[in-house]
Amino acid sequence: MEELVIRDADVVDGSGGYSYRADVVVDGGRIVSIVKEAADAGCQRPKARRELDAEGLVLAPGFIDMHAHSDLALLRDPDHSAKAAQGVTLEVLGQDGLSYAPVDDRTLGEVRRAIAGWNGSGDDVDVDWRSVGEYLDRLDRGIAVNAAYLIPQGTVRALAVGWEDREATPDELDRMRQLVAEGMEQGAVGMSSGLTYTPGMYAPDAELTELCRVVASYGGYYCPHHRSYGAGALEAYAEMVALTREAGCALHLAHATMNFGVNKGRAPELLALLDEALDAGADITLDTYPYTPGCTTLVALLPSWASEGGPQEILRRLADDGTAERIRHHLEVIGSDGCHGVPVEWETIEISGVGDPALGEYVGRTVLQAARARGEEPWAVARELLLKDRLAPTILQHVGHEENVREIMRHRVHTGGSDGILQGAKPHPRAYGTFPRYLGHYVRELGVLSLEECVAHLTSRPAARLRLPDRGLVREGYKADLVLFDPRTVDAGSTFAEPRTLPTGIPYVLVDGRFVIEDGRRTDVLAGRAVRRSPR
Repeated sequence: MEELVIRDADVVDGSGGYSYRADVVVDGGRIVSIVKEAADAGCQRPKARRELDAEGLVLAPGFIDMHAHSDLALLRDPDHSAKAAQGVTLEVLGQDGLSYAPVDDRTLGEVRRAIAGWNGSGDDVDVDWRSVGEYLDRLDRGIAVNAAYLIPQGTVRALAVGWEDREATPDELDRMRQLVAEGMEQGAVGMSSGLTYTPGMYAPDAELTELCRVVASYGGYYCPHHRSYGAGALEAYAEMVALTREAGCALHLAHATMNFGVNKGRAPELLALLDEALDAGADITLDTYPYTPGCTTLVALLPSWASEGGPQEILRRLADDGTAERIRHHLEVIGSDGCHGVPVEWETIEISGVGDPALGEYVGRTVLQAARARGEEPWAVARELLLKDRLAPTILQHVGHEENVREIMRHRVHTGGSDGILQGAKPHPRAYGTFPRYLGHYVRELGVLSLEECVAHLTSRPAARLRLPDRGLVREGYKADLVLFDPRTVDAGSTFAEPRTLPTGIPYVLVDGRFVIEDGRRTDVLAGRAVRRSPR
């Protein structure tokens, strides 16, 4: 007898088609049968050792978070309710060009310092891997949800070239090609870049094109955080489209937003650019989160020249009064490349987390508010915070536009990604609320998407980008990564005031046919594993 039958569920199967009522039978981690309209057909209903009454609940494929920063959190926190409680059953890690594999002893320490604001110091995680394959093997020991991995181009450049702003030598480029090939062979699904973050931003297009050729040869995709989301955003998007077409590589645009005042109402221009490329045969997808503020690290705002050489050099420059004044001028007057070419508006920069608890008074306040409370200039406060906290502060950047968010989420190649940073006392609520917010706010309340459309955006579309042949749909033979939610009550509990509040209306989540959320509570099941690239 099979393990589980989910009885009388309203199945929204991820295809975008109409929902239907069915009994769904799960055994051995897979969906083994689907009996449609079983209650009304008068047929023999399937039986199993356990029956779950799903009356009034929607059964959908588990949600796929196309942009996650849980690289260490999955290992540090086995509970991982931040994602499991949302119905997320697969996360894509290695984002924005910086993560923890491939590394050597030198670059591991450098990367740890560089992205402490994203993932913490890492001192509480035994980093017993160096290669991509070893990291995936570590995930295979058991995690809350499944995880795929992108080779981080910035980490690769740090390993082969260093943190200097210069072109790679031919030997260094060969080394980077080799590292990318090894990572793909070991199971990565593609490559990411952070082209406003050092050292990845120092790579010229020709170098990125060569690495994308390697990714394409393995059937992977390129996921860039491109060079600007502010001034020059459209040109930055066009650059990525042209680069990947030249390389013959699939493109997935990370957190594809149009931010800052210069881009208010300009989403249709971005979508027209993408439609033209798609109609000409380009392979493009994108992800967004359903919020207007962004989230990054405070140090990321600095001009690239101030970040050359890595974290220790940044701290040295900040400590020097003359150099710090140059940094301020670039930030406040010129518009640094780290701030997307737009002069910083300190009233939009809210401190969301610090590494040193003694600096907790800054959290939840904008830099301008903190400066006024202290009777100082904003740059003086930001500089002091960076120095005292050793570059660890994270920020919310209130620079988005609701009309752009809605336009982009309607697009034919849109998928969902939280970009969720789990560090800090007051993280962005998207880390805990992205997927239920789509279903509650944008589907039920606003009607921006139908329920069937939205589920497809969060399931089958990302599964297709990841080339996963047995995930993303409720189909016989597919993996039993499933979520059951109440369409009348599902919603994000997280807010900007209380960002770690769990969602409502998602009572059951299964990973590999096992309940990780049951009756609305996290179980102790660690059914997640590394999801490796499918062979071509």
